[in-house]
Amino acid sequence: MHVLIVGAGPVGARLAEGLLPALRSGAVEVTIVGAEPVPAYNRVLVAEHAVGGMGFDEILVHDADELADAGARVFLGARVTAVDAARHVASVDDGSGTDSEIGYDRIVFATGARANIPTLDGVPRTARDAGSLRRTDAATIGLDDRLPRGVTALRDLDDAARVATAVQARQRVVVLGAGVLGLELALLLAAAGCEVVVVHHGPTPMPRNLDRGAGLTLAAALRAAGVGIVAHSRAEAVAVRHDPDTREAHFDALVTADGKHVHGGLLVLSCGVGARSELATLAGLPVEAGILVDRTLTSWTDPSVHAIGDCAHVADPPADVRAWAQAGGRVGGGPSGLIGPGWQQADWLAARLAAEASGVPFDLEPPDERPAIVMLKGESVDCVAAGDVTPEPWDVLDDGRRVAQWADPEHGGYVKTVTRAGVLTGFATVGMPRTASELTLLFERGAELPADRSVVLRFDGVDHDPSAESSAITPETTICWCNGVSAGRIGEAIACGATTVVDVGGATRAGTGCGGCRERIQGMLDDRSPAVIGV
Repeated sequence: MHVLIVGAGPVGARLAEGLLPALRSGAVEVTIVGAEPVPAYNRVLVAEHAVGGMGFDEILVHDADELADAGARVFLGARVTAVDAARHVASVDDGSGTDSEIGYDRIVFATGARANIPTLDGVPRTARDAGSLRRTDAATIGLDDRLPRGVTALRDLDDAARVATAVQARQRVVVLGAGVLGLELALLLAAAGCEVVVVHHGPTPMPRNLDRGAGLTLAAALRAAGVGIVAHSRAEAVAVRHDPDTREAHFDALVTADGKHVHGGLLVLSCGVGARSELATLAGLPVEAGILVDRTLTSWTDPSVHAIGDCAHVADPPADVRAWAQAGGRVGGGPSGLIGPGWQQADWLAARLAAEASGVPFDLEPPDERPAIVMLKGESVDCVAAGDVTPEPWDVLDDGRRVAQWADPEHGGYVKTVTRAGVLTGFATVGMPRTASELTLLFERGAELPADRSVVLRFDGVDHDPSAESSAITPETTICWCNGVSAGRIGEAIACGATTVVDVGGATRAGTGCGGCRERIQGMLDDRSPAVIGV
């Protein structure tokens, strides 16, 4: 079985890594094509790399040489420009200007996502609907929009280099968007000595994850950390200035609908992402928010096509896909945008393809997406949220949910819990790191809260005994959600000699995803008692 993987990022590389045993045994052939000329790296940590907090070696997640040594064909710095699904052939541009063809038995799209470019006067956007793609042919396939000088997203190493230049020059940086990644970048920039301001059109930051109380508390914490916040401001245009010598246009200010001009040396667009699905669109495959695949990660219309990661839109297909498409059907939902689910999909699909190629029965159920726990990483700001926290304490809820809320605006503390029959179904915390850790464990276990909800506040009290923080940790407790690593596995790594978070990551992969669990891993390293590390 020849498996062609389109995309050599962290999810595509994880799939290839999972196929290594079958590759070495001769059951499969593997070809992986990646547009970037470097091995797979963790995009979630690109912001830390941009400000100098992490070297490139620290964000690498895979060694392409290992694949090549095992017999895989690895093409980096190359683009798949077309897929002929009928012939099972993909056209590849290696940068020389001429396309070559690669045949396949199975093709796996792991093309990820690109930054959304908002509608702003002065910032061009590329249309990627089917009609526009056919008119431009291969010219835009796999490529990002060309942004004006001084305007960037933060998805790859080129973007990181532009941010690094601004940091070195101590420029004022404007971040458009108040989601998790935009805020993490803003905090890193402020800590690096840059003046930074976040512009967003809503009343509070992280509106998809936080309620109003948590959002207001977070906004105050961000300002205290040196991050300027411009709320209730819808961006409309980019104003430019011209270099007096070269006359080249450069970003000068972000112009908002209410007339504000937010000046800076660099504008970073952090307005979400969209699936890189143009190859599938041109190949005639069903596409909505991403490439439509069923729970087995197989295309609705072609059993030889799979998709994983940020380009995969997992949904149950209708009985008649053709009729559904002709009627303009919609399914809702979309890719999770998180690295953990992408890795889980890659692991499962690798096991399935290897089993099929070897003629071995395969009955492992496809991965179910776990409820997301969102952690804002910042040295001076702590914010964690999970589940639906939109209900308010005085709402009359017919579904049995109950809400408890505690706030200390003066000191920047906030906790909100939502329960059903006592079981935690959602929570939001700001400025309460130990409480957040305990609630995370309870949420992950589907556990009940104490009848007196205020008991959880004691974890951040001045008289709290730190040894009690890990009372909810058992060997089965998931510590790293991105890789599904339990406390027991981390404990085994510690018992076998791991002394740092990097050591634990090398042995178990824990902490190599979003990075939100690294503090908990460090806590296990600091407290090596058998009850904590699970051995």
